[in-house]
Amino acid sequence: MPRSLSLAILMILLAAGSVAAQSPDTSSPPPAPPPKDSSAASDTTKPKKVWTNENLSDANGTVSVVGDPKSKPKTTASSKPADAQYIASTRKQLEKLQSQIADADKQITDLTNFSKGEPSTDAGGIKLNKGYNREPIEVQIRVLQEKKKDLQAQIDALLDEARKKGVEPGQLR
Repeated sequence: MPRSLSLAILMILLAAGSVAAQSPDTSSPPPAPPPKDSSAASDTTKPKKVWTNENLSDANGTVSVVGDPKSKPKTTASSKPADAQYIASTRKQLEKLQSQIADADKQITDLTNFSKGEPSTDAGGIKLNKGYNREPIEVQIRVLQEKKKDLQAQIDALLDEARKKGVEPGQLR
């Protein structure tokens, strides 16, 4: 027992010593604030003058103008008209992708209606070409939404490529 008591007292003394070593010294004065020379330096600088059309004639020297008349903008690929065959093929690809998105939307609507117990959007009711799907409806909806995102990404990539080749957006509609 005395050995554990002396060990406990020793631990308390060590802990108190480390706390005392970590505590800030209150006898030292706080650091002095920086001198206020920076405000004196800003008072000596001249404020910038804003020139308007009325007092522009008072300005001496040259007036800088944004842009350099020597450097003209380079002509890009968009300045030449795009190939009509490329536009037609791009338009056909866009229509195909948009019809696939519309089909996915219809399937998502049918699945959500089925999960709610509502009738499907088809009027016939009997679907001879449809099979049984063992996946849960939520999983099927999630897969269709991912497919829809992928199709939209393909459309965006196709539109970006067409834009880079100089096709105007109105030409693809």
